Amino acid sequence: MLVVGGVMMMTPFLEKFFPTVLAKMMDASQDQYCLFDSHKITAFISSMFIAGLMSSLLAGRVTRVIGRRFSLITSRILFITGNAFAVFADSVLTLIVGRLFVGFGIGFANQAAPVYITEMAPSKWRGALNTTFQFFVCLGAVIASLINLAANHSKSSHGWRLSLGCASVPALILIIGAFFIPDTPSSLIQRGHCDEALAALTKVRSTRAGAEAELNDLIITNEAVKCNRKWPYMKLLEPKYRPHLVLTVAITGFQQLTGIGMIAFYAPVVLRTIGIGTDGSLFAAAVIGIVNLVSVLMSTCMVDNVGRRLMFLQGGVQIIFGHVFIACTLAIQLQGQYDEFEDSYWVAVLVLMCLISSAFGWSWGPLTWLIPSEILPIEVRAAGTGVGVSTNFIITFILAQISMQMLCSMKFGLFLLYGAMTSLMTAIIGVFLPETKGVPLESMESVWTKHWYWKYVVTAQVHESMSLTT
Repeated sequence: MLVVGGVMMMTPFLEKFFPTVLAKMMDASQDQYCLFDSHKITAFISSMFIAGLMSSLLAGRVTRVIGRRFSLITSRILFITGNAFAVFADSVLTLIVGRLFVGFGIGFANQAAPVYITEMAPSKWRGALNTTFQFFVCLGAVIASLINLAANHSKSSHGWRLSLGCASVPALILIIGAFFIPDTPSSLIQRGHCDEALAALTKVRSTRAGAEAELNDLIITNEAVKCNRKWPYMKLLEPKYRPHLVLTVAITGFQQLTGIGMIAFYAPVVLRTIGIGTDGSLFAAAVIGIVNLVSVLMSTCMVDNVGRRLMFLQGGVQIIFGHVFIACTLAIQLQGQYDEFEDSYWVAVLVLMCLISSAFGWSWGPLTWLIPSEILPIEVRAAGTGVGVSTNFIITFILAQISMQMLCSMKFGLFLLYGAMTSLMTAIIGVFLPETKGVPLESMESVWTKHWYWKYVVTAQVHESMSLTT
């Protein structure tokens, strides 16, 4: 996924699949903000997200049946298959088929990976360990940017094939590694493998006694779940899961509305639009990726000490600041009021992009996957995370469809729009998100009874249940 933004800058790739875009790039009179406003490119990019949307809904059920570990293996197999189609593509249609397979793989991975980490991690380290999911996404972005830069610098007509092919290496490593790790105890208990669950807990906990005590708690929770045979997606709609569902959908949907797609995925496109050459835009994208990677490491150190809410709020304010000042910088350049600014204004844009990337790296990036997997009870965890991932893909798909058109028509105004949306989202998080730092999964219900708003919702649900039983 992260390789494609850079591949779209490579002349041989554009010449083979999108010659009209290349012609626009060569036309000095063309509006630079409209270079990549192409229906073919939009279809190429967005096809992955619609596939991810469909697979993430299916992944919730599959993950419950075959377990978290085999869901991860399935995701990597789909990913490698998609990359194979892309590497050997000779037409846009084949490229799109490859993107569909990659999207199916990402849908499974985004659902299964955060749940796997959350269910395996001790409560006191759960936040730090869960951010490793985002860390390796960011590490992949940096590596992808460097591969793209090297492939483009080689001047080979097949450099884009090398870039796409290298994307399969991490997937292959994950498949091999998955055979040496156990499935999660919660998943094993759900499927009736209690002895394997105890072995898995003993392997990742310090003492067998502690593992046995935790296993008993998980078994009790699972027995309570078995009493209700309702389909998990229907169960998720019950009033008592309203806080969990609302926040899961809100957080996963909000993530892409921060405008991170324009900063991360479309960084080479945006930087090329504002006047940097292909090598320069690919190098700048690598810099943004490195900043994001470092900030995720900072998140790993802070999340279990500082807490989730404060990191969300601080990151939101920083993202707002970055978008507003990017818009101001682009507006000044667009007006042409300062001629001496022409050769250097992109440096200010790059610095502000790094500011947004760092804020996202320690807040909205990792916390989007951590919070839902924490707050959702075990009986609806797989279904709830599937809904969350689907929501994320829906928003990403819509933005992929319209981002280039919006950049063409709104220009610097697009960044003001993202700043306004981030302001709204940050306010909602500040008002409605309870703190979950250090709370054991089996005790997570207590956060709702202590929250200023959700305690009234939970109380109303308890009274309603009592009235129905009497």
